[in-house]
Amino acid sequence: MSRFPRRSRRDLPDPGSRRAAKRRPDPMAWLRSVAGQMFVLQFLIALLLVAVVATTLLFKERADKIEAAREHSLAAAEAFAHGPGLVDTLRGSDPTAVLQPLTEAVRAQAAVDFVTVMDRDGIRYTSPKTDLIGKKFHGDIGPPQNGRAITEVDTSPFGDEVQAIVPVTDAGGTVVGMVASGVTVRHVSSAVLQDVPIMLGAGAVALGLSTAGTAWVSRRLRRQTHGLGPAEMTRMYEHHDAVLHSVREGVIIVDGDGRVLMANDEARRLLDLPRTVEGLPVGGLGLPPRLADLLRFRRATSDEVVPVGGRQLVVNSRRTDRAGGPPGGVATLRDSTELHLLSEKVELGRQRLRLLYEASTGIGTTLDVRRTAQELADVARRFADCVTVDLAEPVLSGEEPQPGGEGEAPELLRVAASCQEDGRPLDRVDELHACPATTPTAESFATGRSVLVKDVRTSPHALSSDESVTRRALGHGLHSVITVPLSARGVLMGVAAFWRTGDSAPLDEDDLSLAEELSARAAVCIDNARRFTREHAMAVALQRSLLPRGLPDQRALEVAHRYLPAPGGVSGDWFDVIPLPGARVALVVGDVVGHGLHAAATMGRLRTAVQNFATLDLPPDELLGHLDELAARIDQETAAADRQPKVAGATCLYAVYDSTTGTCAVATAGHPAPALVLPDGTTDFPGLTTGPPLGVDGIPFEAAELSVPEGSSLVLFTDGLLRHPAHDVDARLALLHTTLARPGRAPEDTCTAVLDALVPDRQDDDIALLVARTRTLPADRIAQWEVPPDLAAVADSRNRALRKLREWSLDELEFTTELVLSELVTNAIRYASAPILVRLIHGNRLTCEVHDASSTSPHLRYAAMEDEGGRGLFLVAQLTAHWGTRYTPTGKIIWAEQEVPGNPAGS
Repeated sequence: MSRFPRRSRRDLPDPGSRRAAKRRPDPMAWLRSVAGQMFVLQFLIALLLVAVVATTLLFKERADKIEAAREHSLAAAEAFAHGPGLVDTLRGSDPTAVLQPLTEAVRAQAAVDFVTVMDRDGIRYTSPKTDLIGKKFHGDIGPPQNGRAITEVDTSPFGDEVQAIVPVTDAGGTVVGMVASGVTVRHVSSAVLQDVPIMLGAGAVALGLSTAGTAWVSRRLRRQTHGLGPAEMTRMYEHHDAVLHSVREGVIIVDGDGRVLMANDEARRLLDLPRTVEGLPVGGLGLPPRLADLLRFRRATSDEVVPVGGRQLVVNSRRTDRAGGPPGGVATLRDSTELHLLSEKVELGRQRLRLLYEASTGIGTTLDVRRTAQELADVARRFADCVTVDLAEPVLSGEEPQPGGEGEAPELLRVAASCQEDGRPLDRVDELHACPATTPTAESFATGRSVLVKDVRTSPHALSSDESVTRRALGHGLHSVITVPLSARGVLMGVAAFWRTGDSAPLDEDDLSLAEELSARAAVCIDNARRFTREHAMAVALQRSLLPRGLPDQRALEVAHRYLPAPGGVSGDWFDVIPLPGARVALVVGDVVGHGLHAAATMGRLRTAVQNFATLDLPPDELLGHLDELAARIDQETAAADRQPKVAGATCLYAVYDSTTGTCAVATAGHPAPALVLPDGTTDFPGLTTGPPLGVDGIPFEAAELSVPEGSSLVLFTDGLLRHPAHDVDARLALLHTTLARPGRAPEDTCTAVLDALVPDRQDDDIALLVARTRTLPADRIAQWEVPPDLAAVADSRNRALRKLREWSLDELEFTTELVLSELVTNAIRYASAPILVRLIHGNRLTCEVHDASSTSPHLRYAAMEDEGGRGLFLVAQLTAHWGTRYTPTGKIIWAEQEVPGNPAGS
């Protein structure tokens, strides 16, 4: 039905005036009317279409002629290039004399402008213009020289010209020459021109038909508009539209059949009516029953309040047929829910403040990047149906990611997600995914700005780069998203995405500000966790650099080890395996008080000190005594520094295993005693006298000697292995005892079993574990005898040593051993006291030991030219790998080691 009001009789012009108009016709009046202007417009459109078709035909005709010219010239060139005998002619003495007549004949027969034969360098053999023979051909001859035919179009004053250049190859595929053929495009005929008259005739017929149809439509339009011009109709429509759509009340008109005649914009907004509501029955609009009953106009209503879709509408309705008007009715609708909405906004503000408060206490409870990101996702679920957090991979390792540029597709790792559905509709957690540059996530990461997409269904690229993921997400009902960059202290770490699904209201600008506030607080917490991760990684790297890189090669023990740094912070746990002379090995385990870089650095100082003291071959109790003095001295030096952590309180266990006797000397400074596992699986914790921690009170330490059968295991560990939040130390020792009580298990298997059984789920301290299974040096690898305090006995010692070396197949060491024994035994007879003992040990090295009852130690010195003595120890030091002095309760032992042939030096 027309939306224009009916014109009353008095609005129509009277017949007299119409007759007067007929007497004075205005030839331009028809063109000024809507019908006349529509006729002109449609005629021009039809004429324009005919012109476009004609222009298109002309362009197509030119393209067809160029393509035909390409095919024609290429065919002519290929036919001549593949002709029999052409290769031999090109290699002849005068190719021009033979080929010039042939090319002219082919040019005439093939109807081309030229056929030119040239050598491999482009020098013409033939040409329609004889003055060009012997000159270089103009064209791109690079591809034909490489065996590939080409065509090219050249524009000249005479028109477009197409030329083809074809290589001439011999039987081996070598290019020996080229053939070029060309034709001018205007000489090529086109089938399109033949169809031009037909097409022009069809265009004329179509133009005539469209003109006739346009005239008929214009006459009907003129009758329907009563001959009104555009200005009159525009004025009438603007007045009508201004009245209906400028009012702040909804107006809806219904006819006598209950169908909607008209509804203004406010009515459509208040009732959520479709744009094509005119003509629809009131009962089919999905309105509440009470309002639908009022719009049937059974009774008049005044200021009746009706709830509709969360609004409180004030309805006034009247019938239109009371004064002889058309049947039906008109109703006005006024929204009175502003106060209600205002109260809702106040409540929403309170909820958001409560959410921000919960975020301040619920985000950042740990210094773990993943956990902090998950806390953000969990808290943000209060206003979003699905929350995802994507971070750049370097953030997880504590590093700063490289900033991305606009238009790039960043690769981000999904570290956290929280959704209503059990199956997450987006990329799974811990999956690295590329974000196309068109997605909001990529835009936020590249620009550092938040992005709001109110309807992703119109922009499916906003979901994911994977079409299957996009379909799955849309299937879960995702419809709007906010992406916020996670940036703190100038570092852009990732993007948080907040989604709405299903029947939830779309996200808006208010949600955007809340998401930005949440993300800003979470970004600071994530950056704190990132910095902690970086510092923790640095401390772990420092500590690992200070720990043994590998175990030394030795035959006294079969050793396995494990080191587990605490996730919450590196401490100063360490271990060491130090080979000693005489087929002995030192085992060390220690723990420094505190965590962090200082603890790791202190551990490195103590470990270095232990290694240096071990080279002095000190007993375990004396070595710990020196280490205790060093710790106290370090604390004294750093006492002046404010808040400088102390070394005092560090613990250490030092054990020396002797494979020649099967004994182990152990001393401990505040450290847990080792476990001893016998070959049959019997496990015991030897009762050692545990001294105080290092640097505490300077009390002497006491060493204990354990008898360790071959195949037994010594298990050394730090106190982190015994810590558990739910069990005491005794319970943990009992569990360790049970775990170790297994016979015949290799050290590697023992380490694995102990860690599987005793490492807690939440480890809060470093754990160092050292397992050493003992080996005993066979008796036939040891030779020992007593030497009388007589210089004549030196020769006998040499002879006995030589016999033993031959028995051990160490003939190469006879000379050096003879010299070393002579020097050491002679010095013992001259300067020491009896008893004097000699011992040879064949282990990784050949060790010569001379024991005497004196406590004085020889010193290496450089003898002057005129000195008669003083060169013996210098020769010993030069000819052996190592030498030194070890003190015993009954005297001292001077020893020297030589490399055994077949063993790598230093093993």
